[in-house]
Amino acid sequence: MSQGISLIVGLGNPGAEYAETRHNAGFRFLDVLLDATGEKLRAESRFTANVGKISLSGRDIWLLAPQTFMNHSGDAVSRFAQYYKIPVTEILVAHDELDLPPGTIRLKIGGGDGGHNGLSDVTEKLGSSDYARLRIGIGHPGNAAQVVSYVLKKATAAEQTLIDAAIMHGKTHLADIVHGEFQKAMNSLHTHK
Repeated sequence: MSQGISLIVGLGNPGAEYAETRHNAGFRFLDVLLDATGEKLRAESRFTANVGKISLSGRDIWLLAPQTFMNHSGDAVSRFAQYYKIPVTEILVAHDELDLPPGTIRLKIGGGDGGHNGLSDVTEKLGSSDYARLRIGIGHPGNAAQVVSYVLKKATAAEQTLIDAAIMHGKTHLADIVHGEFQKAMNSLHTHK
């Protein structure tokens, strides 16, 4: 059992033109967490990020949405974690996942970045891959050459409904995750149909 989570990072690209794209699933996850609280993220220029705080199951949790582009997300994450002395093992990164179909959400602790440029940069800037990831399935276009245009487009309405349902499902198991009960959360998330 870990210490639990103190910081939830949502990955995405800033700007209205990217707001509804598949690549912004991590930002959507933060939006869902904020919806219930009435809290808002505020711009913090020193981190080049939007920052907020919510209380979840008796824990205060920081929320961070880097406002650099996806490939440079690690700058904001590492600066924020250093400033607030948050250990890598207490960070959860929510991101879009090509290798999972829409409607699927998985928890992963550490490991590789699966070719995700945002994760790759976070790992490089943190100097460690020992953080938790909430992998939000967006599906794969079937052809590697189409990946960039695919992630930067809106999902179909049917796919977006599945993605949003997966995000809500992730939210319902977040209490276990923030308390470090990773295996319990994995068992629930990974058996969900």
